[in-house]
Amino acid sequence: MRVFSLVVSVLFVAARVTFGASDKAASPEWSMNASIIEACSCPMFCQCYFNEKPAAHGEHAGHSHGGGGEHFCKFNNAFKVNKGNFGETKLDGAKFWVAGDLGGDFSKGQMDWAVLTFDPSVTPAQREGIKAIAGHIYPVKWNSFGVANDAKMTWTASRDHAEAKLDDGKTGEVVLNKFKGMTDEPIVIKNLKYWGVPRNDGFVMMPNAVEAYRAGDKAFEFKGTNGFMITFDINSKDVAAAAAKEKSGT
Repeated sequence: MRVFSLVVSVLFVAARVTFGASDKAASPEWSMNASIIEACSCPMFCQCYFNEKPAAHGEHAGHSHGGGGEHFCKFNNAFKVNKGNFGETKLDGAKFWVAGDLGGDFSKGQMDWAVLTFDPSVTPAQREGIKAIAGHIYPVKWNSFGVANDAKMTWTASRDHAEAKLDDGKTGEVVLNKFKGMTDEPIVIKNLKYWGVPRNDGFVMMPNAVEAYRAGDKAFEFKGTNGFMITFDINSKDVAAAAAKEKSGT
């Protein structure tokens, strides 16, 4: 799940509906290193990384409605912060979930909808920091964005298996399994940009056994489609440097 790099660079300076954080004149210094268990409705590997449109879909099982050739990218991203801060607030260990649909055409930088859910253990101060940082991880516009009620979130990952659930799977679920390569090592795609993030350790290819969002009137479920794990790193100095570069036109 991702918008092609040109759209990302343009949207660094575009007005946008983001993850609920308001722009502040003097934002504190911040950083985030986090790992994501991620899956979407596209075939493996998600063509959104190389095209302006996601894959076309016919009819699918479960709650999805492909509509015979309709383009969409319905996703679940389960985050665990390895280390981070927003000013004096530590973000280490915080868990949150982003589900949604990128829509059918990225060429104008407009995504369809997204919902952010926090694990109940995330403090109010951590939430404000995460919402502010998430707007830089995903610097895009949404037709609809909301913050759902808290839901207990489980997150476990190994080299061979990754699994995340919201409310024991009643609200959301992602299960990924390692795909066998030429050796026993994981298959990793490197040197590929992840949204607005300047650094990542590679996309670890793990097709999903299931990826589902089961809340509300936009519920969906897919099996055997795209999935991967990724660990990224971003901080406020990166954002300031990118803004300065954009302003100077270099």
